[in-house]
Order: sequence, then C-alpha cells, then structure tokens
Amino acid sequence: MTLKHSALHAEHIDLGARLVDFGGWEMPLSYPEGTIAEHLACRNDAAVFDVSHLGTVRVEGPGSFELLQTSLTNDLNRIGPGRAQYQHLLDEADASVLDDIIVWWVAEGRFDVMPNASNTERVISVLGGHDVTHERAVIAVQGPRARRRLATVSPDAAAVGHFGVADFEFKGVPCRVAGTGYTGEDGVECAVPSEMAPAFWRAVVGAGVKPAGLGARDTLRLESGLPLHGHELGAGITPLQAGLGWVVSWDKGPFRGREALDRERTAGLRRRLRGLLAEGRRPPRNGDTVLVDGEVSGVVTSGNFSPVLQRGIALAFLPPGTAMGANVEIALRGGQVPAIVVKPPFQRLTVEGTVS
Repeated sequence: MTLKHSALHAEHIDLGARLVDFGGWEMPLSYPEGTIAEHLACRNDAAVFDVSHLGTVRVEGPGSFELLQTSLTNDLNRIGPGRAQYQHLLDEADASVLDDIIVWWVAEGRFDVMPNASNTERVISVLGGHDVTHERAVIAVQGPRARRRLATVSPDAAAVGHFGVADFEFKGVPCRVAGTGYTGEDGVECAVPSEMAPAFWRAVVGAGVKPAGLGARDTLRLESGLPLHGHELGAGITPLQAGLGWVVSWDKGPFRGREALDRERTAGLRRRLRGLLAEGRRPPRNGDTVLVDGEVSGVVTSGNFSPVLQRGIALAFLPPGTAMGANVEIALRGGQVPAIVVKPPFQRLTVEGTVS
C-alpha cells in the first residue's frame, strides 16, 4: 500500500523525524530528542504537531445544517458560525461510536467536518460532502505558551478563542484556525493551504515552538484522559460507556443512533470508562486485564508512562459501580501491579491519586 504524505513530509525528514504508518499516512512518530522531551515541551511551553492525516470533509449548501443536526449527537443550536463543536457519529443499530469528530462551523451553510484519518470515507458515506483533506495541512500549536509564540507568526491565528473558528492570512494566503486541540493544553489548529504549509511550519518552529510527533500527541491525550477512536471509542462502545454523555443532546430531536442509545440509557450501563493510576513506572498496555476484588472485571484500552507523574497510567472499562479511589490490580506481563481508580486528567493529580 502506498502511504499518503502531508505537505510537510520534507520538513519532517529534514528534522530527522522517525516516520511511521498512521492510518495510511506516513507521519512523524517523534524527532531526535524523543517523545518525553516533546511531551514536556507541550506541557510546559509550546509544541507543534502535523495532524494533516485528520480528514476535512466540507459540507455546505441548503440543508447542510439539518443534515449534520440529524446525523450527529451534539446540538449545533448551542453554537453558531465561527465556532467549533465536538460530535459523535453513531451506529444506528447499537449506538456505538463510528467516529468522534470536530465540526468547524465556518459560515452560514458551510461546515468543515474533521473525522479521524481512517474514518473519512465512512463519514462521507453518511454525510456526503467533499473531501478537501489534500488541499491543506493542519498544524496544531499547543501548550501554555503556544499563543504567545504563535502571535509572532500570526497575531490573528493566536487570538482565536477556545473552540472559536476564524480566517487569517499568512504571507497573503487565506488560512483558517480553530481554538481546538488534543493535548489537554491551550492552543490552536491551523488549516493552511498545502503550498504555504511548509513556510508556515518553519515560521512556527522558528518562533521557538518544538516539533512534536504523534507519539507525544498520544501520551498527552492519554494523560489528559481524552479518548482515542479504536481504543476508548469504536465498535461496541457508546458515548455513555465512554463517559461522554455530554456530547449527546437529548433535547434536539431525532439523530442517528438515538433509539439504541436511549435503550442503553434506560437499561443501565454494563461498563464505564475510568482512569487508573498505577504503582511504579511500568506502563499498562491496551488489552491488559483489570482485577477488582481479585476478580477479572475490566480491560485496559490505553496505557502508557506519564512523563508528568512518572507513573504508569491507563484508561480502562470497569463495572459501573467501581468507586473513585478504589484499589484494583492491573495484570501486566510478569505480575500484577496495584492501581487506584481516578478521574482524569492525570497531569492534575498527585501521585496519590488526588487533585493537586
């Protein structure tokens, strides 16, 4: 299979990135300083990520609002043009999450729908629209100093509000920015036309923002307790099981998968996503079993080493009655590791599992 390349591919090679296959795209996993350094740069200063593998499906014209409103779970009436919103696309039969999506409401009757890389065709099959993924690169600038550093490149891009959407220009070329991200830090995501993307990337890096790969993006999202499709969301997993009921608007009327989700809501959940703070530095991994009161009761969906806490952390599906603060065990290779059930984000916890 021929891998797709973003418009920044040559930039990553020049920076010595380790490239991997991610959803059919050859993308940077890390740069020479490594994932932990990139992770901490985002937590403490600013990092820049190429996330061009995310799809962009343009849905526009008469009826576009109604189409999205009846296809997705959240209520677009809560926002308006110039805003972004997190959404789920559900399977009609069992309400499992086919994809989790950010919708950029660009203007009246015009939406940029941002699916996960491998789900773009699935989203188009439901929503229609035009795939404009290859017309742009998406460059995420994230971290507590991200806006300050980005302001030296584009004050307009740096000024967009949290979950706002705005147009800006870079060297006279129209671009778009949203106050969104996937790291648990403040920041923005910039959609820059492919031909201008390398120059914009170099300008951001030149402003002191550290390039970071998808390895750091994954540890950052896990540390922040954010779900990853294929792990915390996907086949057989509903928004309610994932603890994302706030993404579902029961007041807006019909939407795809509503009846199945309502049946689950009425019957009660059989499992619930929780955070686990492990004892020691050994990282739990996807598929590890979790023991509650000595009985196998759940499974890890994502696990890794937390650079902030210097501990193993995980997300796992557990019985819904498992209390916060409960002591459990994770079955790792070579033995069982004690852990505490906690509420993410992990980076705001102390090592004892309480909020710092």
